[in-house]
Amino acid sequence: MATLSSSAITAAATAAVSPPPPPATVAFTTPQNYAPRLSRLLALKGHAPLWCPTLSVGPTPHTVSSLRSHLRPPALEPFSAVAFTSRAGIAAFSAALAALPAPLLGPDGGAFVVAALGRDSELLDADLLSRICADPRRIETLVPQVASPRGLADSLGRGDGRRIPCPVPLVVGIKEPPVVPEFIGDLEANGWAVVRVAAYETRWLGEDCAGAIVRRGGDGGEGLDAIVFTSSGEVEGLLRSLREGFGWEWEDVRRRWPELVVAAHGPVTAAGAERLGVGVDVVGHKFESFGGVVEALSLKLPSARTTLN
Repeated sequence: MATLSSSAITAAATAAVSPPPPPATVAFTTPQNYAPRLSRLLALKGHAPLWCPTLSVGPTPHTVSSLRSHLRPPALEPFSAVAFTSRAGIAAFSAALAALPAPLLGPDGGAFVVAALGRDSELLDADLLSRICADPRRIETLVPQVASPRGLADSLGRGDGRRIPCPVPLVVGIKEPPVVPEFIGDLEANGWAVVRVAAYETRWLGEDCAGAIVRRGGDGGEGLDAIVFTSSGEVEGLLRSLREGFGWEWEDVRRRWPELVVAAHGPVTAAGAERLGVGVDVVGHKFESFGGVVEALSLKLPSARTTLN
């Protein structure tokens, strides 16, 4: 009968009690309204989330007034659809309805399409749709198979001159990313008469907003294993803060953490980051939710758990 040597037994016992690798520190630049969801997914995967927001997203008195002027009955009657490119747009739309007489549309008329992307469509609940029109037979919800603005435009099909409002952000402090202008251009190319509505504000948080990351790079600084971007605007906000607030360029980040893994929530965000000079290592391909980018990132990080609950 074969026996194990004492050294082999000791090695096996040591391996059995070896501690797991320490959590990977993952920075993410997501605004407040999305941050808890992404932070939770990262933690479930065994990572240590580090929130470093570069943008704020939310309504202002100006955007509330603008949105209500486009919704106050019967203002919506000449339109055939409404297209939401973000969860924030749906939330702003819903909040604006609270101060308006409902429903916005009468029971007569053609079908009215309410379109949204991926998990954002969860906000299109029965209460919201009933406040648009009391007759559910007049409302059609549309969620494209590909959760991207291009997928949304393609799913809406030919407009044939029909009118469609798009509740989108008013961008302050950074150059507007091309996502919304390209989406509107796609709709117009498909024959839709688009009305752009400033439904909420996306604002740069200022020159100090990269501080949580920069402080980890000082003398005796802590590690940084990865960073997740969920929009190209976040990337631009981070780069501007690094430059104006701390005298850093993106190359300084790479030199400080040469093994840093950069992850983007979908190909649109990845393309925007690359355009701004930030190379992307991981792209979430299931970009209807943040779970896709977290899963893709975790394949690169040794501290990841094997499943995402």
